[in-house]
Amino acid sequence: MATVTEWIEGARPRTLPNAVAPVVAGVGATIQLGAFSWWQSVLALLVALALIIGVNFANDYSDGIRGTDTDRVGPLRLVGSGAAAPKLVLAAALTCFGTAGVVGLVLVAVTGRWWLLAMGAACILGAWFYTGGRKPYGYAGLGEVAVFIFFGLAAVLGTVYVQAGSVSWEALGSAVAVGCFSMAVLVANNLRDIPTDRVAGKVTLAVRLGDAGTRRFYLALIAVPYVVTLLLAIGHPWPLIALVTAPLFVTPVRAITSGGTGPRLIPVLKDTGLAMLAWSVLTAVGLAVS
Repeated sequence: MATVTEWIEGARPRTLPNAVAPVVAGVGATIQLGAFSWWQSVLALLVALALIIGVNFANDYSDGIRGTDTDRVGPLRLVGSGAAAPKLVLAAALTCFGTAGVVGLVLVAVTGRWWLLAMGAACILGAWFYTGGRKPYGYAGLGEVAVFIFFGLAAVLGTVYVQAGSVSWEALGSAVAVGCFSMAVLVANNLRDIPTDRVAGKVTLAVRLGDAGTRRFYLALIAVPYVVTLLLAIGHPWPLIALVTAPLFVTPVRAITSGGTGPRLIPVLKDTGLAMLAWSVLTAVGLAVS
């Protein structure tokens, strides 16, 4: 029987910035459009948090029963380590998905943006089939694409659209930036797992690119948001305050460029996620002031 601490670790709290950051960035763009609603933003945040915890548990379950997590370098996996029965982890994942669905339905019902139900259903299906089902797309190197779509474009633009009924080019730029940050978190995770994923037959994008190619890809991804910052500043300079977050990448970039492997790459996930959150907060402030 897994302890409460193990369940919390199994939820992968280091990934939570991937859910919070897009909503925060979306809120900034919504304020700029003059359509901010605090309670709608809170509901959007709850949906994002439930989805990411759900996909973490679903990933734990699916990888665990396949044996992918039997020999891991990273944090605890409930099924792979034997700390929790697979059916309990599956139940936790489905509970989170159900919560996201119910809260999303409430949000759509009160705003009348009914077509967003289709986007919500796509997010839940995408979360499950990342590592679930007979042919999970995460095993075919498409995980980064899904993260960009669901925790970048969908999360940011969904937060804006459900409140404003439209989106701005600033919102689109923020969505691209957050999507690239989220991809960078997953790329760092998959870089660490290249040796074990190859053995398990999990052909992630990192496995396809190889060690050196994956490191270069990470560096390219974290550069994109700062290019977006400069573009956002063309119309109004306040988003430039997000540039102060660039030094937060000194430590993770050092770990990536110095050839760090295994446990040395674990902090890169946390540092990248926190930098993404900081960028989103300051960008939101910049857009709101603008």
